[in-house]
Amino acid sequence: MTDWWQDEDFVVDEQAPWAILDELPALIERKATQKGYPQVRQGVWIAPTAFVASTAVLLPPCLVMDGATVGEWAYLRGNCIIGNGARVGHAVEVKGSVLMRGATAAHFNYVGDSVLGAHAHLGAGAVLSNLRLDEGSVKVTWRGERVDSGRRKLGAIVGAYAQIGCNAVLNPGTVVEPKAWVLPLERVTGYRPKEKGDFRP
Repeated sequence: MTDWWQDEDFVVDEQAPWAILDELPALIERKATQKGYPQVRQGVWIAPTAFVASTAVLLPPCLVMDGATVGEWAYLRGNCIIGNGARVGHAVEVKGSVLMRGATAAHFNYVGDSVLGAHAHLGAGAVLSNLRLDEGSVKVTWRGERVDSGRRKLGAIVGAYAQIGCNAVLNPGTVVEPKAWVLPLERVTGYRPKEKGDFRP
């Protein structure tokens, strides 16, 4: 399952990859300590090689790793890891999520309680929704089974190099395989396999 993430900085539970979200407070501090990143204020660690715009808001706990970018007016709402070379662009809101190496949420995105593998890409306006309308426990299709995540809030599990088109909406608990595509304006629920989602010629 390492092909799902392609980032050696993270160990993800193969049975329940969303479990990493529950570990974020401890994981953030542990990784920051291991890497020797400075704590710029209580609960916020930023690598010296990262760029964080002066207008960005970072709530603790939060970790911005080597070469990552947090753009103008971005809002990190806590329990966020922005991995090596990952990009959070203009007016993007991230809450309780992991963006692994090179992952991108470029413009006007909402990323709630989600895991993005290496170099996964969200087009402008794409939304990873994390709360059911009935506020019930989010169910996930994983390893061929429909399972209850046990979480009231869970966004998307997006594999490495997946492409999410502009203004697409991924409903709570959506899983997108590595290198799969979601088209612009598409609404996705459940499981998006690569063979169904890869529209490249």
